[in-house]
This record gives sequence, structure tokens and C-alpha cells, in this order.
Amino acid sequence: MASMFRHADGALPNTVAMGVTVLGWPLGIWLLGQPAWPVNLAGLLLVVLTLTWSAYFIHEFAHQAIFRTPQANERWGTLMSWINGSCFARFDDLRRKHMRHHVERADVITFDLQAFLRTRPLLCGMVLALEWLHVPAVEFVMRGCVIALPFIDDRKRHARLRVVLTALVRLTGWGLLAWWSLKAVALYLLAYLLFIHVLRFADCFQHTYDAYPILDDRPIPTDKVRDRAYEQANTFSDVVAIDARWLNLLWLNFGFHNAHHERPVAPWYQLPALHRQLYPQGCAQVITVGELLRAYHRHRVTRVLSKDYGEVLPPGSPNRADGFIGAVGVSFLTAV
Repeated sequence: MASMFRHADGALPNTVAMGVTVLGWPLGIWLLGQPAWPVNLAGLLLVVLTLTWSAYFIHEFAHQAIFRTPQANERWGTLMSWINGSCFARFDDLRRKHMRHHVERADVITFDLQAFLRTRPLLCGMVLALEWLHVPAVEFVMRGCVIALPFIDDRKRHARLRVVLTALVRLTGWGLLAWWSLKAVALYLLAYLLFIHVLRFADCFQHTYDAYPILDDRPIPTDKVRDRAYEQANTFSDVVAIDARWLNLLWLNFGFHNAHHERPVAPWYQLPALHRQLYPQGCAQVITVGELLRAYHRHRVTRVLSKDYGEVLPPGSPNRADGFIGAVGVSFLTAV
């Protein structure tokens, strides 16, 4: 089995984590429909965890950090996309757009959300109101864009049949779940909202890059030097704490983002040690979740239409993350 994996030490951690994800997801759904509320709570937490891990495993497979062959990474990436609902886009498209993020050192997104909202005041007001209530409306607009794009842009018309068939399968699954247990449907929707918050919190504070809405393969503007020094200076590691081993696993160590950008093919389980190897204690690029929670809440409406991601003050500054507005709508799950 070890020969399947790209890294010699990958067999045990990857097998366990992928097993938990693939088997834990249906188990969690089953627990949601049981009569006892403590069991439902356990199911809710398990569904949130497995949805989150399925998303970050897509990221791992996109970097081909798990298996030796591109084919195996693609197959497993596609499977994970069916778990978390990002399957309306092809894995290859998700991977291609994310690779641009690394190569061009920018947030290359599919859809100009800000222009879309600014020209639709009523929808914009609804989105901002929902975001004020901590409902991640932007993420649902982005997911709706992935579904609608093949029908409104001829460059993606080849994906129409795929989207229709995928929708039929997903709707059938939802129908069967509702037939079995309406409580399970309601709790799954809650779990999905929590899952999106976990992802968007991580995405929100990992960069102060420029964002460019580009659907095709056009390059980003060459208006500044985007070298490795720029990359590291505009990348942040949003960890619970450097030594919070189990809590950082909530998003598969994705918070060690500077280490990931320094060595993108390093797998998730190697990132904490790699971070300690590459960066000194007290590194300015480390911002803990505790420091970021207030900024996440304070700027929840501002960041929807903000022209930049704000700034981070040097270590030792009081409330150094308060001006970090953050990104929104840049998830690697909503790229086509």
C-alpha cells in the first residue's frame, strides 16, 4: 500500500484520515436522523468534520501531495467533491484555477462578485443583510455561479449536461434524505453552514493578495513584482496555536499556510513540523485564530465589497489583526 502514496510516511495518516472522511460522512448523516439529541449532536460534529476534511483533501489532491499518480489524485479528488457538493465543477478545473493562485501569486477567481452585486442593489442589500447575520450568502452566490455559468457563458457550454445530471443526482439524494428524516435534512443544512464558516474563516485570513476575476486563461496584470518574497510577506498562517495539534487538524493543518506555500507538495500531516523548521518562533506571519475572531466578526459586511484585504500590524502591536478585513468568495471549491 505504501507504494501508492507519494510520500513514504503517508500510508498510515492518509489511510486513517481518508477512511474517517469517506466512512464518517454517511455515519454522521445516519446519526442526524436518530431520535436522541445527544446522538444528533455527535452526528452534526462528525458531518462538519468530514465535509471540512473532504474539502481540504481536494486541495491535497490538487497538489498531487497524496498519491503517486495524477490519475489516483484525480479520482479521489472527484470523490471528495461529491461529498461536499463541489462536484458541479470538474476536479481538473478546480485544480487548474488553484494552481494559478500559486504560480501567479494572486487570487484568480472565476466571478466578479463585487461588480455583480453593485449593479443589483436589491440583491446586494439582501446579501449584506444575510452576511450581517453571519449567514455566508456570498459563498452560496458563488456556488450558484458555478452551476449557472455553463448556461450563461458559451465558453463553458460544454459543461451543461454535466451540471444537469449532477443536479439530478444531488436532488434525488436530498429527496431520499427528506423521505427518511426531515430532522436529518435540517441538521445537515446546519452542518453545511458551519462547514462553510470553517472554510471561509481559513480562506479569509491567509493572504493579502490582489484578486482578479478571470474566467479563461488570460494572465493577471504585471503591475508589481510578485516573487517569493512577495508571496511569503502576503501569506499568513492562521493557526489555533503552533502547538495546538488536534485543533489545527480541524482543517487538516491548512492553517500552516506559509509552510504550504513554501513547499506546496508537502502533505498535510508534515506541515506543522515543516513550519517549525522554516520559521522562527514569533514569526510575524503567524496570526492565531483567537486574534482573528474579532476581525472576522467586525468586517463581515465590509469585506464583501472591500477593494483590498486590509493590513496586519507587526507582532506586539495591540489588536494587530483588527485591520485585517480579509477575503471572501475565494474558495478553491468555487473555481471553474
